[in-house]
Amino acid sequence: MTSQRTLNRLFVLHSWAGIVTGLLLFIVCFSGAVVVFKNEIDLWANPSLAKLPRSEHPASLDAVLTQLHTRYPGATVETIALPDAVNPSYFAFIRERGAPASTRTKVAMRSDTGAVVGPVDSQLGQYLRMLHVFLFFGPRWIVGFLGAAMLVLIATGIVIHRKILAELFTQRWGRSFRVVMSDLHKSAGIWGLFFHILIAATGAWMGLAPLFEQGYKYVTTSSASAPAAAAKPVRKAAAGDAAEPVRMQSLDALYATAQQAVPGLEARYVSMRRWGTDTAEAGFTGNLNNHLASTARVDINAATGVPKKVHDPRTAGFWSLVNGLMEPLHFGDFGGLALKWLYFFLGMTPAFLSISGTLIWLDARQQRRREAETAQDAAGGGIAAAG
Repeated sequence: MTSQRTLNRLFVLHSWAGIVTGLLLFIVCFSGAVVVFKNEIDLWANPSLAKLPRSEHPASLDAVLTQLHTRYPGATVETIALPDAVNPSYFAFIRERGAPASTRTKVAMRSDTGAVVGPVDSQLGQYLRMLHVFLFFGPRWIVGFLGAAMLVLIATGIVIHRKILAELFTQRWGRSFRVVMSDLHKSAGIWGLFFHILIAATGAWMGLAPLFEQGYKYVTTSSASAPAAAAKPVRKAAAGDAAEPVRMQSLDALYATAQQAVPGLEARYVSMRRWGTDTAEAGFTGNLNNHLASTARVDINAATGVPKKVHDPRTAGFWSLVNGLMEPLHFGDFGGLALKWLYFFLGMTPAFLSISGTLIWLDARQQRRREAETAQDAAGGGIAAAG
């Protein structure tokens, strides 16, 4: 049985954790609820894209790449996004000649012919995702920390409000503002409890796990590896190297190789690095057929067609499989439109909890101030009467 002293401390922890993180939690939770419709929002913001035909047999990757090089000669094609259940078109991210490395243009292409439609006017869905995942400019561990803070709020809330079943159906509409908001706060938290735990845990994992992984690698890496790397000879480019681009393998053939390396791979993105050189790489990232994991990836030397790195979460170990499940569980992009609406409505409840918790705290603080003023006035009146 939890003592009253412990409950009071947990209540203080719950209140201050909510107040300190309330605004950021609202931003992250609200944007997260909306961003489940990222692809639909992008189509809504670009009506012309929604009118493009959907092909049952999309154009080949080689045809798409050829069309891009023809339309944008000299541009660097960095990524190609393949059509999916929502988007009927190919998309590519290109960096035109002379543009800064951080400046990329998103281009749409027809799925039936690969013909270039033109630059995408709005990336509203992507901006919302950037807001949710990075708060636009921050590192992802900040959002991961907010996920951990949300878990603390959930745990302390469960302990504080022990009569969960009774509070599940309690709503005293005729009482004061603070009582009404408190009942709404508790019932919303209880009804969405399992969803909140899922969202907080997966968000904390995706934000903080890479940080701990990098720290672990830094600690365990042998200091002897640094001199060895420094001693590695560096090949200097010959005078004529830049004039002779290396012939690349077919993108479609490379995709077939990737699917042989990871059976069931359904690529969503194809990334191209150092294209036209003997160290060029094509990376195929996507989902697995009839599997929830979404982090399958194959990197292939685009000049030789030999796989360099293969990551299949089904065979890479338990923690790798867990990591591959985090993103689909967090964003709900594996169950169609019905699941997205469910994630949207349940995802709005943490945003409401952050607002209602702040309002309850402010009202309680104002009530204590009024009571203190009333007591002070009463004490002053008593002194005057005695005088």
